[in-house]
Formats: sequence, C-alpha cells, structure tokens
Amino acid sequence: MAEQNQEAGKTTSLRRQLLQWYLQNRRDLPWRRTQDPYAIWVSEIMLQQTRVAVVVDRFQAFMARFPTLLSLALAPEQDVLALWSGLGYYRRARMLHQAAKFVAETCQGKLPASAAELRKLPGIGAYTAAAIASIAHGEAVAVVDGNVERVLCRMSGWEAVLSKGGAGALRRKIEHRAAELVDPGQPGDFNQAMMELGATICLPRNPQCLICPLASHCVTRGEHKTPARAPISTREVAHALSLRPGRLPGEANREVLLEQRPAPLSVMPGLWELPVLRDPAVPEEDRHMTLRHAIMQVNYRVSIRTVSEEEVESMTVSGGLRQWIPLGQAAGMALTGLARKVLSRTHLLPTTPLRVIASQSREDVL
Repeated sequence: MAEQNQEAGKTTSLRRQLLQWYLQNRRDLPWRRTQDPYAIWVSEIMLQQTRVAVVVDRFQAFMARFPTLLSLALAPEQDVLALWSGLGYYRRARMLHQAAKFVAETCQGKLPASAAELRKLPGIGAYTAAAIASIAHGEAVAVVDGNVERVLCRMSGWEAVLSKGGAGALRRKIEHRAAELVDPGQPGDFNQAMMELGATICLPRNPQCLICPLASHCVTRGEHKTPARAPISTREVAHALSLRPGRLPGEANREVLLEQRPAPLSVMPGLWELPVLRDPAVPEEDRHMTLRHAIMQVNYRVSIRTVSEEEVESMTVSGGLRQWIPLGQAAGMALTGLARKVLSRTHLLPTTPLRVIASQSREDVL
C-alpha cells in the first residue's frame, strides 16, 4: 500500500510539473485557441508528418475557406487539394474530405464526442481520435504520437527494438504507460503538454535535459537507442516550363502549360504539375533553374527547362490531361508542391497563393 501511495504521489507530481511548464511555455498556435472538434481534427491531420511552422499558415487559410465541417463536405475535391498544396501526403486531404462527407451524411454533420466512436469514422485512427476527444471534450484518453513515444521511452529507460514482435510489445507498454499518466482533470492540456515537450525539449537529437520539467522523473536523461533511419535516395528529374501570351493583356493572363496527374497513380493523383521532360539530363546552358525537392524518402534534384509551345510535345512525356492555364488561375489550383515552388521562385504566381485560394468565393460550399 505504501508503495502504491508513493507511485501515485510521483504521478501527481509529474502531472503538476508538466502542466505548470506547459502553461508557461506553450507555443501560441491557432488551433490551441479553440475547442471546436472540427478545427482540432483538421489541425491534427495537417500536423501528421509536417512541421508546425509549415502548418500554421495552411491551417488558417484552410479554416478561412472551409470554416465548418459541412462547408468542407460540400467542397469539390480539387478545392480541398488546392489548399493542401505544399503540405504533401495528399492522401490525408482526400481522407479528411471523405470523412467530412461521411459525417455530414450519417452523423447530421457533427463529429462524435468519444474516442471510441471517432475511431469508427474513415481515416481517423487511435491518435487522432484521442486528440479530438481529449482536447475538445475532456475525455481522459491518452494521445501517443512520435513525440510522446520518445518522451515515455526516455522517462522509463526503454530502448527501441528492431524485431517486429518486440516493437509491438514496446508499443503496448508505451500506450499503457501513457494511459496511466494522463491527467483525468485536464486530459487535453496534459496530452498537448506531452507533445509540446517532445517537440521543443525532448528532441530526437541533443535533448535539452537541463531545462526539462520532467528531468527528475527520467531514467535516460539523454538520447535513447533507436532504429537506424531508412536511407534516403536521390533522383534526377526535369520539367518543362512552357509559357505563352494569354488571350487578354496582363501578366496574370499569361498562360502556363500544366498537366494533371492521372487518377490511377498512387502518388498525388489528380494534382497539376509541369510536364515532364523526356531527357532528365538538361545541359547547363539550357537550365532555367535547378532546385531540390523532397518527397517522402526521396530527394529529387530538379532541372527546369524553358520550352516553347512548338517544342513541348516532342520534348515532354505525355502522362495526363494538359491545359494552358492563366497564371492568375494557376495560383488557386491543386498544384503539386514542386510546381508551386517553381512558379513561385520564378515570380510567375501573381500574388500570395494562400491568400488567393482562401479568398475565393465560397458560394459553392456554404
């Protein structure tokens, strides 16, 4: 009994120290200013495998364009993908859109309140369900993302294991420990505090143990053993930048040739990109620009070549629907991240893309 009381006292102390640290040090992020389950859901999907700094502007633009779950459900997929351009992992946007339509059709447009019911929705897993339920509704359920997993492993002195069976057992231990620690009185704040600690203090490399509020509860106090990262490969690709005068005068009416990636493709189907050159080895004197672009575990070295309208058919590989698009219209389309990067760096997008997209008429989605 004395041992149980001692353990309970440690847990109470840990919760208090962490919540106090969070109250004083949490970042002011737009999704932390609301308890709207829909807004929290959107933010959690965006934050998966994407840096916070990138998500902030995208989240605000997305919520300005689709302020309610119903507005998202009624929107065309291309509009949703347009605001996702640059975030990557576009399957997340499609699943979010599909789930919104499902909720609108079967749940009267209202997200369920419990984590168990949320998990029944398409595209919502254990992590996202727990985040929505705890932050928006105060359900005492633990959120376990990569940051929380790292914090708990270090606190408990657990090293990562390489075997599949061992990894599963470790995951169950982590989830059990997270459930033990979550504060029943402030589960939303506690979960966000754990994630914030992993994102800002208990870093993957060079953790800041000297200023960690949980240092006295930590066994490792430093980096812990983890599996080696998957090797990153490098590939050479080349795209054509083909422009022609528009039907009307003005820079925004100049037209750029874009190609829509076919629907059967597993990567970025339906998004618009610059045509792919047949020969990725572009002579230096013919390069308009060179840039690097990363997609998942691949670093691309991209060459951009200016190609005339007359030459584009012979010099590029046709892989989908092609259209000449006015530059003013292109800014609001569902472009691939690479296409948007190229058009932005060459100063061809006439204004800030997010502002253009988010300020478009919402008559079709209200």
